[in-house]
Amino acid sequence: MGLSAVLCVGIGPAPVPPQTTAAVVAQKIGWAGDTGATPAEVSIVIDIRLPRVVMGLAVGAALAMSGAVLQGMIRNVLADPYVLGISSGASTGAAGAILFGLGAGIGQYALPVSAFLGAMGASLLVFWLGHAGGQATSVRLLLGGIAVGYALSAGTSFLVFSSDDAEGSRTVMFWLLGSLSLARWDVLLAAVTGVVAVGAVVLMLLSRRLDALAVGDETARALGVGPAATRIQLLTVVSVCTGAAVAGAGVIGFVGLVVPHLARRLVGTVHARLLPVTALLGSGLLIWADALSRVLMQPRELPIGIITALIGAPFLLLLIRRMYAENT
Repeated sequence: MGLSAVLCVGIGPAPVPPQTTAAVVAQKIGWAGDTGATPAEVSIVIDIRLPRVVMGLAVGAALAMSGAVLQGMIRNVLADPYVLGISSGASTGAAGAILFGLGAGIGQYALPVSAFLGAMGASLLVFWLGHAGGQATSVRLLLGGIAVGYALSAGTSFLVFSSDDAEGSRTVMFWLLGSLSLARWDVLLAAVTGVVAVGAVVLMLLSRRLDALAVGDETARALGVGPAATRIQLLTVVSVCTGAAVAGAGVIGFVGLVVPHLARRLVGTVHARLLPVTALLGSGLLIWADALSRVLMQPRELPIGIITALIGAPFLLLLIRRMYAENT
């Protein structure tokens, strides 16, 4: 992963050799002296690309782990972080901030904060729907997430349609496809990485309960695990991690769907092993997708969501075909 990070930092319209990248980073943290790098190379590495890579590592890990948790919890291999309508809530919050100035009082953080609050609001609504009429079940939560997602997507479309700001509408569309271009050494980057790190620790602590839940509710009860309470705990962590990821990088699809399947082929289904591998693969996928986004259409930058969709859509078709073959 370290090698991938160094290579990805160097990739872009103004390429930086890997050895120069490594030397600049080592000097920055006090491990080396003079690097021989030009001031422009130091600025590119430290101020522009390294924050993108750090954000990509955190966002990729968050989305991938969230996908693995949801697939195990709901027992549906097609589940991903957006099945609960979290991304749709974040999109509505972001559209309100960009087009109508919601949260303008907090300056440059209005967009990510509005997106995070929208994601958490959608999660709370899904929790409420999941509990309607009794205990929360996988089916109730799944259907509630789908309903909330469609409703909030319509809300986002309405905000774009009702706005007269053409430039703002283009900004919303670009943000909805995902980008790490706004990553900087600031409070947002620290908040996203901190939330993801804490979320990863909590998910690891809940991994044995998730194993029991993935087998079935009756088995979980027999093992002393309360299915409803465990789902709420897991969904809370997943919602916070996904909300932080969307706030930091916009809406990026397919990472939470594709990566857990690849990880299961490598280490199996025990979540204590699956979650760390999933996080590493998700981080690697996203930083390489970001590197490609910088060079495929130079000097323009391609949204990351397009690249992850190009990777994920064929994978999804292969997965559906394999599931159909196994059931016939």
